[in-house]
Amino acid sequence: MIDSRLHVLRVVARAGTITAAAHDLGYTPSAVSHQLKSLGRDLGVVLLEPDGRNVRLTAAASLLLRRSDALFAHWEAIRGELHETAGGSTGRLALAGFSTAASALLPPVAIRAMREFPDSRIRIVEADPSVCVDMLLAGTVDVAVVVGTTELPPTDDPRFVQEPLMEDRLDLLLPAGHRLAGRTSVLLADAAEEAWIMDRPGSAHHELVATACLAAGFTPRHLHRVVEWDTGAALVAAGFGVALIPRLARLPGQDDLVRVPLRGDPTPARHVRTLVRGGTDQQPEIAFALAALRVEAERVREVDQGEASVR
Repeated sequence: MIDSRLHVLRVVARAGTITAAAHDLGYTPSAVSHQLKSLGRDLGVVLLEPDGRNVRLTAAASLLLRRSDALFAHWEAIRGELHETAGGSTGRLALAGFSTAASALLPPVAIRAMREFPDSRIRIVEADPSVCVDMLLAGTVDVAVVVGTTELPPTDDPRFVQEPLMEDRLDLLLPAGHRLAGRTSVLLADAAEEAWIMDRPGSAHHELVATACLAAGFTPRHLHRVVEWDTGAALVAAGFGVALIPRLARLPGQDDLVRVPLRGDPTPARHVRTLVRGGTDQQPEIAFALAALRVEAERVREVDQGEASVR
């Protein structure tokens, strides 16, 4: 088995601080410090050095992590083969996803997994994409469904196996009596003069909307700031402005709201992908969940295509 202290070092490297790594691992900061000092003593090298309030990996630590990535992936693959040979399961499956994935994609996958692995503990965690990756690396979740952002690891990061899952297109959300509400589709530029309801600046969704509007030739007049889809929808319904909302977002009581598909090139969309730790993709529950997610994503695509043909 791989020295557990190497796992701690991996989490510290991503978290940037001992305190943040301890939170991700469920340890105390002193326990994390002790394990890394012990590992350094055993190897005869210094692994971390202060960097303001954070810590910085030494050259020795960076080398150790680079060389250990393949070890972790190989060990996880061996575990998968062992469970497959035994015809059993790992006994757990933790699925993590951003808000709309956690509500639209993960519940049906979890239900199928519970039927397939009745003795396994199945759970769902809602979290922002970067937090999902933190939990995945720490080992507290097994499958993460995330939206591609610049904060996420590159797709060739050897610590993870990443696969595209689906494209989640954005619709223009309007109050029912709006001048554009009766159209079957609109250009984003058609809403250039509207007041906009958007997420906070710096968030992934704010950047997606702002970039799409700039590509359409205008800067959105961002008057109202919201975090939750329900809040944004309530403001739109009350006539405070318009918003872009992903297809995966399901809003209750939409009689006073209208979703209008966007046309044009490119059409704004969120690119959703799955992440698992390197080598774990063939472990029983994880492999099942990944396959079930692909089925669910295809079902969503078929529903969207059916609705589009009716419009």
